[in-house]
Amino acid sequence: MVPRIRGRVRADGVSCSLVPMTIKVIGTGFGRTGTDSMREALGMLGLGPCHHMLEVNAHEEQKRLWRALVKGATPAWDQLFAGYQSCMDWPSAYYWRELIEAYPKAKVILTYRTPESWWASFEQTILAGIQSASFDPESLGLALIRDKVFGGKPQDRAYAIECYEANVNAVKATVPAERLLVHNLGDGWEPLCAHLGVAVPEQPYPSRNNTTAFRDAILGSERARVGR
Repeated sequence: MVPRIRGRVRADGVSCSLVPMTIKVIGTGFGRTGTDSMREALGMLGLGPCHHMLEVNAHEEQKRLWRALVKGATPAWDQLFAGYQSCMDWPSAYYWRELIEAYPKAKVILTYRTPESWWASFEQTILAGIQSASFDPESLGLALIRDKVFGGKPQDRAYAIECYEANVNAVKATVPAERLLVHNLGDGWEPLCAHLGVAVPEQPYPSRNNTTAFRDAILGSERARVGR
């Protein structure tokens, strides 16, 4: 039997103690490449709920499970993604190689923006949060993003951009072209819907969590949480 996460409620108030869903879309892009807008878009297309760092921050059980994975626990993907149809952003994006094998029928989306614009956004948001608000060494902000994604040097611009570009190149070299969509910031609905084989909605493509909104929502709080 596929394990269930009991007693947990998603950010939208729906219980995740129901039968787990199968991941149909896997995001491989770094945070600050439009992952939250993509999360919203997938929900609008009927491919939600979409797992995202927001979900981890909202649920203690999610934190516990992902922290254990970062420390070396055996992956239990169906438990980690119980109740979700898609995943974007860290922490899942760090494990994209494992996920594309665990869910071989899932479509893959690489959210992308130019390295320079990515760094400008990352520096003002996630990096600022890690430096000013993450104090627990087991938090995902430190143990995963700082130490694993960026080798302990997220503040080093040149090195961080090198890590960003290496991830982009690895995804393109690994994922078959027919399975992969590189979704540039600002591409909107058409390429996404064509890739997923769904109709284009009448509503505008969502625009969420820009730098100002991120700082207001997270860095402006006394209890800022970046992967805690």
